[in-house]
Amino acid sequence: MESALYLVSTPIGNRADITDRAGQTLREVDVVYAEDTRRTGRLLGWIGSEAPLRSLYEHNEAARVEEILGRLANRQCCAIVSDAGTPVVSDPGVRVVRAVLEAGFRVVPVPGASAVLAALAASGLSGGRFVFLGFPPRRGAERAAWIDQACGLPFTLVAFESPRRIGRLLEDLRQAGLAERRCTVCRELTKLHETVRSGTVAEMAAEFAEETKGEVTLVIEGSSSRGNEAWLERREEVERSAARMGKGGSSARDIREKLGDEYGVPRNVAYALGLRFGRKGRGP
Repeated sequence: MESALYLVSTPIGNRADITDRAGQTLREVDVVYAEDTRRTGRLLGWIGSEAPLRSLYEHNEAARVEEILGRLANRQCCAIVSDAGTPVVSDPGVRVVRAVLEAGFRVVPVPGASAVLAALAASGLSGGRFVFLGFPPRRGAERAAWIDQACGLPFTLVAFESPRRIGRLLEDLRQAGLAERRCTVCRELTKLHETVRSGTVAEMAAEFAEETKGEVTLVIEGSSSRGNEAWLERREEVERSAARMGKGGSSARDIREKLGDEYGVPRNVAYALGLRFGRKGRGP
């Protein structure tokens, strides 16, 4: 094999989804870097790879950069895998990839199974243009901004979420004005208990109100219309008004109603600004 950093996609559930090329790569490289060495070790044993395993996760990625660069300088072949799917996509590895490219070494993607594309294909929603939003922030202004963005984008949206928090996310989206948007909740894709459930955001919020199990990928219909767009020309004024109300002690609900009545701000956007600047928000 040519010395390079190989980014190898692994199955998202069903082991049989590993490609011939991925299997061959993992059998021939000098070392495999994995987020979870125990999980990857089982996969390597199944495909007959004896490549040594090294850990690569969020808290040791910086320390692994020089190690990997040293191996590549010695003409070795290194592979990075995530627990499932494609490395770097909502997983560690981007720091290593950037350093390898800057050092002038080759990076080789070895594509394979993708929860994003599998869920998008199964959703029945438009796949011509879509946006992957990763995992939503758990709280505060960052979450409000994430929901604001999700509400306004005219493209099909794909996101990951914990099975413990999917109900809360759907309910937040429902309250933000997306109740009638079509969406699909994909759980345990390619695994024994795979489920694909479609309906409106409101229907899925009710169905997944209780904590579920398994990995979840959410697909949501994009905004077909931004509604009354006249307010966009006054966006800075709108945000200043929301900030003043928040500093004055107004609640998120009061801000939402005022922005809708006075500026014609769409309900979902007014909701997000209310959360951002209201009494319980964190400000700009």
